[in-house]
Amino acid sequence: MASLTRPRNVAAVAFVMLALVACSSSTSSNNTSKPTSNTGLPTSTSASGAPTKFVADIWGDNWFALYVNGKLVGEDSVPITTQRSFNKERITFTATYPLTVAVLAKDYIQDASGLEYIGTPQQQIGDGGLIAQISDEATGRIVAATNAKWRTLVVQRAPLNPSCVTSANPITDCEHESIATPDEWAAPSFDDASWPNVNVYTAEEVGAHGDYTMVTWDPSASLIWGSDLKMDNVLLMRAPTIARR
Repeated sequence: MASLTRPRNVAAVAFVMLALVACSSSTSSNNTSKPTSNTGLPTSTSASGAPTKFVADIWGDNWFALYVNGKLVGEDSVPITTQRSFNKERITFTATYPLTVAVLAKDYIQDASGLEYIGTPQQQIGDGGLIAQISDEATGRIVAATNAKWRTLVVQRAPLNPSCVTSANPITDCEHESIATPDEWAAPSFDDASWPNVNVYTAEEVGAHGDYTMVTWDPSASLIWGSDLKMDNVLLMRAPTIARR
């Protein structure tokens, strides 16, 4: 009886070994469908282009709209027609690197003459100015700020003859210059190489006040505008492309 039992045990062991080999082969085959690094661990799929949440602080005289990667992400909540509008906004948005940051900035003008408060004792030429900084919401790190490297295209300038400020009919007497807004000017693919750089101004030159003092501005953030604070009324602005650091 002992001699008949041995072959059965050997056959059973062989069957178990074959089953284990087959299972191991199947597991190995399934693992090969996942990308692996040279450590043997699965490779992460979270690339540098993953969405990031940002916070933008912007102050402007008098109105602005913020675009990121060609999309409008926020604008001044106070209408440009509001008298003495010198407010700031905090805009939260989500975007992916690299960032293309663009701003439409406007100084209030009553009409194409470039004047404000027309027909009142306060009839005058207004002036503009803008400052902005953008930070990573999670880390608080400043990733972009207005500075001399930004470029701008002035699409409305007036009055070209400032002496018309006392005119009783400024829309006739004040000269102005307007150009069409380029298509897709805020898009990442737009070429702004021909645009001049912005000018940097001090708070005193701009007359920055009101909500301007409510923000702790990073030293890298500067007040910017076109070449003329009074004559440049509608501006398109673009920052250099911002890569993840």
